[in-house]
Amino acid sequence: MTGTPPGNPPLRVGLVGYGLAGSVFHAPLIAATEGLALDTVVTSNPERQQQARTEFPDVRTVATPDELFDRAGELDLVVVASPNKTHVPLATRALEAGLPVVVDKPVAGTAAEARTLAALAEERGLLLSVFQNRRWDNDFLTLRRLLAEDALGEVWRFESRFERWRPKPKGGWRESGDPAEIGGLLYDLGSHVVDQALVLFGPVTQVYAESVVRRAGAEADDDTFLALTHANGVRSHLYVSSTAAQLGPRFRVLGSTAGYVKHGLDPQEAALREGKRPGPGWGEEDESLWGRVGSGESPLTGGGQVAPTVAGDYPAYYAAVARALREGGPNPVDALEAAAALDVLEAARRSARDGVVVSQ
Repeated sequence: MTGTPPGNPPLRVGLVGYGLAGSVFHAPLIAATEGLALDTVVTSNPERQQQARTEFPDVRTVATPDELFDRAGELDLVVVASPNKTHVPLATRALEAGLPVVVDKPVAGTAAEARTLAALAEERGLLLSVFQNRRWDNDFLTLRRLLAEDALGEVWRFESRFERWRPKPKGGWRESGDPAEIGGLLYDLGSHVVDQALVLFGPVTQVYAESVVRRAGAEADDDTFLALTHANGVRSHLYVSSTAAQLGPRFRVLGSTAGYVKHGLDPQEAALREGKRPGPGWGEEDESLWGRVGSGESPLTGGGQVAPTVAGDYPAYYAAVARALREGGPNPVDALEAAAALDVLEAARRSARDGVVVSQ
């Protein structure tokens, strides 16, 4: 890695898990961050071990977390990117070993577990951060800019969709119906859309949800809707689905003076999956995909004004982690923020199960 100041060696990172999250998101972003070095990858899968060594020739690979924690004194940060059910035990173990931790979302299965982890981190004086990368999506950054400029007036309704067309289940723990696996879209994609809504519009007072299993052979929820009432009066309508034969707009935000509509998903995940790495032009999208701001017009017919999309910036997350560890900078995503999102997800699960509106 280049760019680390002389006499200030990079922080050594142990990465637990080399599936989708570890190999596509965490490892490339860690390796691209000034001041961080990917030291060790934990995976018991020989093919994934070979993949990690091919992609990062200087990395060590070990088969178990035990082997990683045996070398805890040689590491400066542990990243937990393993299946959801392992997040709490592995993060606890890292903190008890005196190591700062980044945990992929959801940090835990319950808000209570997240708060227990946060209390342990505070007691040990260690960083505990949650990887909520969608805070650095291009559409989210653009909307934050529009809100800061008061381009929409008072926001009345925030519609956010994270939809896919996957008519056949892929299987695996993410789609497992076993509660211990913490699978299903509510806790997967729902963790993103709820987190974004809370960051934008603050605490929630009421939660209503509809959650179903639509696909033959599926075990966990694959089509879910959430309606949130924020304390400031904004209503968030959030959709997560694997069964959307026609994709809706990613964002539709309606305010007292104008609305913002944006189609298409941030390009960073696709770029990372293709093996591309952060550099010049990273996170930029074609102008044809830019959203529109207007009042009364249809964006589908070119109505309203083009709203240039801010470039997405996933690298900003790990850059902030490095600053927090070296300079005492702010935690980019605090575990208590993640706990607040889990409060909403738990309320949504109860609402969908019992057919009630849940007050927070």
